[in-house]
Amino acid sequence: MNIIVYYILLSFFLSLLIGTLIIPLLRFLKLGQNIREDAPKSHMNKAGTPTFGGIIFITSSIAVMFILGNHNNRESLIAAYSFIAFALVGFVDDSLKTIHKKNEGLTIIQKFLLLLLVSILFTLYIYQNFSMNTYILIPFTSKILNLGIFYVPFIIFFYLSTTNAVNISDGLDGLVASTALLITIFFALVSFGMKHYSLAIFCGCVSGALLSFLQFNSYPAKIIMGDTGALGLGGLLATVAIILRNPLIIAIVGGIYVIEILSDVIQIFFYKLFRKRIFKMAPFHHSLELSGWHESKIVSVFLIATGILCIIGLAAI
Repeated sequence: MNIIVYYILLSFFLSLLIGTLIIPLLRFLKLGQNIREDAPKSHMNKAGTPTFGGIIFITSSIAVMFILGNHNNRESLIAAYSFIAFALVGFVDDSLKTIHKKNEGLTIIQKFLLLLLVSILFTLYIYQNFSMNTYILIPFTSKILNLGIFYVPFIIFFYLSTTNAVNISDGLDGLVASTALLITIFFALVSFGMKHYSLAIFCGCVSGALLSFLQFNSYPAKIIMGDTGALGLGGLLATVAIILRNPLIIAIVGGIYVIEILSDVIQIFFYKLFRKRIFKMAPFHHSLELSGWHESKIVSVFLIATGILCIIGLAAI
């Protein structure tokens, strides 16, 4: 367990160093965030805030893993590769937004197809190279569920839903970074308990990097993680859960992400069907903002909720 602490600390300080160096560079290059036109008025002052913040914690956590020699294990490697691959989809999206000088990157179809492609590749690779059976664990029980021929399509859907849920939640300073911090700590503990030591170390690296990133990303944010960071985190969390044969646990510990994406789906469904909106604005955190909640309060409440859900998740396992 002591070695995980060293990894966390090194990742924390490296992330702090990278963030300190890269933020002024991004400001100089004017690689700032473009705000969507229908966003709450309070978000207009975020315009121009440097984006691509995911580079900070992705680079630092992976660098530490390789520097300290934790890259010889296939589990930590595939987790790192998924971190990078899904982040690259987000990087393309963030880059197009910057080029267009507006909040328009990849189209919905383009992003979906890219995420689908990456999801299929990682699903097939994990299934073929990790001797994965077609069963998954059921939280709160000692039972397993054998998905049989439905395993591969289920995991592909799991990747798509997890990455999109995390990405859509990234709308407030520090929201995804703080909640993902708790969830990566949760997975570090669970991985260690299940003797997936290399995976536990890598989750520790990511949690240390995210803790440092919050120094720059908490309200008022000096940098935004962007789709680069949010999609990368979604891919990482999904991969770790799959390796641990416990994808359903994400619905518990990532309950905030579930609420966020469901609010968006419900809003779209009801508007197209009945021309009525259930929420003032979707996703749910924007609805709370329009109800008078300050974004710092929303992040705090969501963070507390995630902490409780992670404790419940430990009980579920």
